Amino acid sequence: MEPREEIINQLKELTNLKEINLETPKGNFGDYAFPCFALSKTSKKNPAQIAKDLESKIKVTNIIEKVQAVGPYLNFFLNRKVIAETILKKIAKEKNKFGSGKHTKAGHHVGYPTAEKILVEHTSINPNASPHIGRARNALLGDFIVRLLKFQGYEVQTHYFVNDIGKQIAMLVLAAEGRENITFNDLLTLYIKINEKIEKEPELEKDVFELLNKLERGDEKTKKRFADIVDICVKGQLEILSELNIKYDKFDFESDYLWTKKTERVLEELKKTGRLFLDDEQRYVLDQKEFNLPMESPVLVLTRADKTSLYPLRDLAYHIDKKKTKNILVLGEDQKLYFQQLKCALTLLNKPVPIPVFYSFVLLETGKMSTRKGNLVLLEDFMREALQRETEEIRTRHDRINEEDAKKIAYGAIKYSILKVSPERNVIFSWKALQFEGDTGPYLQYACARINSILRKYDEKIDEKIDFSLFKTNEENNLIKMLADFEGIIEESERTLKPTIIVNYIYSLAQSFSNFYIKCPILKAEEKLKKARLLLASSVKQVIETGLNILGIETLEKM
Repeated sequence: MEPREEIINQLKELTNLKEINLETPKGNFGDYAFPCFALSKTSKKNPAQIAKDLESKIKVTNIIEKVQAVGPYLNFFLNRKVIAETILKKIAKEKNKFGSGKHTKAGHHVGYPTAEKILVEHTSINPNASPHIGRARNALLGDFIVRLLKFQGYEVQTHYFVNDIGKQIAMLVLAAEGRENITFNDLLTLYIKINEKIEKEPELEKDVFELLNKLERGDEKTKKRFADIVDICVKGQLEILSELNIKYDKFDFESDYLWTKKTERVLEELKKTGRLFLDDEQRYVLDQKEFNLPMESPVLVLTRADKTSLYPLRDLAYHIDKKKTKNILVLGEDQKLYFQQLKCALTLLNKPVPIPVFYSFVLLETGKMSTRKGNLVLLEDFMREALQRETEEIRTRHDRINEEDAKKIAYGAIKYSILKVSPERNVIFSWKALQFEGDTGPYLQYACARINSILRKYDEKIDEKIDFSLFKTNEENNLIKMLADFEGIIEESERTLKPTIIVNYIYSLAQSFSNFYIKCPILKAEEKLKKARLLLASSVKQVIETGLNILGIETLEKM
């Protein structure tokens, strides 16, 4: 059991609090501190008295060496030798599995019984053009969630819902009419031009809706035209995303819900609720007044006047299909209201509701990016620019350039710069993300490479005959305590599904190692202390590598 967990378990038993927040005190006030203010309301006692009462009730163990009440705080002093031996041996044994709770505890935070599979649906961008950098945040966040849950031992499936029959695709099909040998790179230009053309000639929308009508009636020629365009786009998008090592297990196509008539069955089920009706435009809409949604007209529009289905109806059918699997859904913050509408409809039908993870946008200085207006930075161009800049940076440091290493650094920098920002906040990307200093991906990759260099210089196997009592300095013991916290960090990240918790932790760990390296000689220390510090350095490298891997960032042997 890791130190924090042992302390928290004892405090929960004594206080009946569901959540225990431990602080890290400064100075000589122990390793952890529990502020007792939260208990004063219920017990009607002074926090200092509560701390004194708890002091006499906490059991001293082989991990908790001493407990001391200081004012309103209860301070815990750990047996550092025992912790060092337990944690460092565990890391050496478990390697890249260290920190995994195997979802026996943390899994219940997000409501997943251990036997159930988890379906994570992410990216799901319209197949109408090359994705812009703003869309990449969905894919990167979704990929992080998949990696995190797999690390915790869940069986995870990654799905991509392909909107292959929407209005945007119909517009692209219309734009491609009469053209041959269309490539993926042609699609964005075609999409922007057809939007401009329809703005000038609104009557062209009739042609768009006629295409959708033919498609929904099952016209084979129209189906093929849609399928050809979608195929070009999906393959092109996947080629870009695969460069970032983002993979999918299954592609679900909206069109399947037309050909199988599942959308019609959903309408029939909704009719039974008594809340489905035809509005003034003869569209099927779902009355959602009772849910008090922040809308002027609280209805969910499910069909057009000609009864062809809209995206919400197909999306409903899709989510109902996923009923046997727990589902996490990654969505942009602009989809919050739509998700509430979807949730209301699923609730009316007594169907499971996905767990949403919302994210804010990656912004340009001029604002949010738009594929329709062409005001965007394409992900592939952004990746190319990052790779070029990183290659130049590596050239200033080394004579030889390994292209694969340059990609790991450049793409790792992009991922880190986006994932380090909490999902609810906007990302404003800076090319400083490529630097080898500061809170960047390259800095963390370099931290691992530097430790590899130290281990290579020793050039011997670090045996198990380590004297763990040799760790005397604050720098050493701070690192050991941080390593002991890693499992709790993973659990908190799983509970919140936020990558920032892991990002902040591994950055702090790398900074602490740098401080340790400056103040505590490794290779110049006497032999027994050298071995102990080498084991500590190796353990730090392992945990940083594990954290980066969960973020989807590869490390390098040398940099």
